[in-house]
Amino acid sequence: MTHSFQSFEEMTLQEFVLFIKIHSKQIEENTNIYLNLEPSIAEADRERVAMLLDSFLRLMTHTNIEELHDDFRSFFKTWLQSQLSIIDTRSFLLFQLILEKSLITFMIQQKISRMNAILMYVLSIFTFLVQLYCDAEVDHKNSRRTTPENEELRRLQLLDKLDKLLISSSGYQDLAYILKKCEEYFSYKRCVFYAYVPWSNQFYGVIGAELPKVQSMKGELTGENTVLGSRKPIYLKNPKNYVKEEHIQLFNLSSIIFIPIIQQDQLFGWLTFDQLGEEFDCTKDELLLLEEVGKRLGLFLSRKGEKVEKNTELHLTERESMILGLLAEGYDNKKIGGLLFLSEHTVRDYVSSLMTKLKAKNRTQVVASAFRLGLLS
Repeated sequence: MTHSFQSFEEMTLQEFVLFIKIHSKQIEENTNIYLNLEPSIAEADRERVAMLLDSFLRLMTHTNIEELHDDFRSFFKTWLQSQLSIIDTRSFLLFQLILEKSLITFMIQQKISRMNAILMYVLSIFTFLVQLYCDAEVDHKNSRRTTPENEELRRLQLLDKLDKLLISSSGYQDLAYILKKCEEYFSYKRCVFYAYVPWSNQFYGVIGAELPKVQSMKGELTGENTVLGSRKPIYLKNPKNYVKEEHIQLFNLSSIIFIPIIQQDQLFGWLTFDQLGEEFDCTKDELLLLEEVGKRLGLFLSRKGEKVEKNTELHLTERESMILGLLAEGYDNKKIGGLLFLSEHTVRDYVSSLMTKLKAKNRTQVVASAFRLGLLS
């Protein structure tokens, strides 16, 4: 089975911090929206997450870029250790999800050209932070093996692996590979994707082991299809009363799990997980974990289906935005070149481009116009 991946431009810690500095106001507004409008978050969790988000953004905006080194590990390790007294597993997970969602929303709205590079860097940061937090929790709990906290950390790590896989994937052609990795990550022998076509109200098998059998599964979604009609995950220890006998025989089914793939009320289809004829149990926590898998695949499919239109309004490239931010902080061309690994000549070209776009006669006017137009906060 073949799969392909995009090649990503690498990002440095200096560039990432600069990106957050430049756009901190908009990112903070997004985090406040997602944090305060989510009714399922308990007030105590909301307060912890708000403190984490505030601390993280202050770290970014108050850091001296010139003092940073390329390796982010010691930089974020110091920050995480300072937050351990207020973090619990739930608030840490919510902090990660809200920050990532806020960044994705902002970058889609602004059509940020380096979106993939930034997302990959964020995933690298959180992969490191999750492992660091996991180690701290294990030490704190004196290596107790079976606790709710350790189960939640396992869940965090699995979702992190899935996030990284989805961000790295090229598009629909990687879906078969993604499903194979889901089998591996979540310890199931078979994962199948059934697509839903809303305008015809039909479903059909798309991807999975024994592909001819999978693709033979198609039909209209009627009242009889109570399993596929559900928008919540369903675990069937014995599917006989819910799945046609011919389909049970065709796939040698015993226990099976159905997971809807949904994004913003749009139903893309369903994933099924099973153990190739072996009966198995499924806990409520495992079902909730797989529900998260469905939601993230829904986000992946919705993003891959978008068409980016050209913005007819004033639009700066990501590099121009970074240079604009440094201009606003008073850096000269030589310093900017050193921070962004560019020659002074290249920086001058970018500054000239900014002057043209902003109809400015000098660097001071560039910054003033950028503030007036809302390009700088």
